[in-house]
Amino acid sequence: MFKLPEAWVWDFWTVDDGDRYHLFFLYASRALRDPHARHYRASVGHAVSSDLVSWERVADALVRSDAPAFDDLATWTGSVVRHPDGRWFMFYTGATLDPSGANLQSIGYATSTDLVTWDKAPGPVLAADPRWYEKLSDGLWHDEAFRDPWVVADPDGDGWHMLITARANHGEAFDRGVVGHAWSPDLETWELLPPLSEPVHGFGQLEVFQTADVDGRHVLLFNCLAEDTSAARRATGTTGGIWVTEVASPLGPINIGKAQQLTDDSLYVGKFVTDRETGETKFLAFLNASDDGFVGEISDPMLASWDGPTLVLSPVRERVAVP
Repeated sequence: MFKLPEAWVWDFWTVDDGDRYHLFFLYASRALRDPHARHYRASVGHAVSSDLVSWERVADALVRSDAPAFDDLATWTGSVVRHPDGRWFMFYTGATLDPSGANLQSIGYATSTDLVTWDKAPGPVLAADPRWYEKLSDGLWHDEAFRDPWVVADPDGDGWHMLITARANHGEAFDRGVVGHAWSPDLETWELLPPLSEPVHGFGQLEVFQTADVDGRHVLLFNCLAEDTSAARRATGTTGGIWVTEVASPLGPINIGKAQQLTDDSLYVGKFVTDRETGETKFLAFLNASDDGFVGEISDPMLASWDGPTLVLSPVRERVAVP
């Protein structure tokens, strides 16, 4: 488990450099007292591990920029990939406030040669486009949702794709959550494209995507709390939490309506990680809701596997040394 006595830890993403696992995480001081205030104080921390269990905190990766800037309020969730030239690219969400105090989100990136020291590129490189995506001026949501970039290589070798937490520019307010989409030939220049999913499934937002291969089957993971779902979904008793849907490839086709709820809201922002020693798919998430309120820690790994059509989580089996 990863936790900090002085700070809440929540959204995170991982990367394996072949020797160590790297954990990049959002954190904010518990001195704020109100957990909801953490979002406007978030920085990106960094820890490393050899086993996904014991973590060593190292130097922070990113902090907000001086105003005026697209990330002068906070640096939020992202992902890390490696360019063929060896550079690491961290894509992240920049948050700022408009003159009315509303939150505007857009996407930038930073680069590193060692996963430790990061240099921000001028940004943002992507923002919501009203041709396909909802803007704050539509007045249906509390912020301009355009965040949580998840970047993957094209399955056929044609550049890179980014999946984005976004909202469609049409539909009912609590149906508008979609899989935003952009493409790049080189990780530096980006073209925004129409969403990969339809806004008809009762999710107001689909947060923090991940695509993964679990025992040979492709899945798309996203997160949504109950208060961000439609009245029809809430009427079924959903608690919100972590969701997965099986897909043919990282680019779909994506049917959000077929998503299964993997966990309730005690866990949030899950991530699948391949254990390079065993080949097993491990699963981590941050500890979210408890009887005492918000927790703000990252779980120990669990084992992800299939039970027929259902993806299930179970405790990691202890490995016994053979004499």
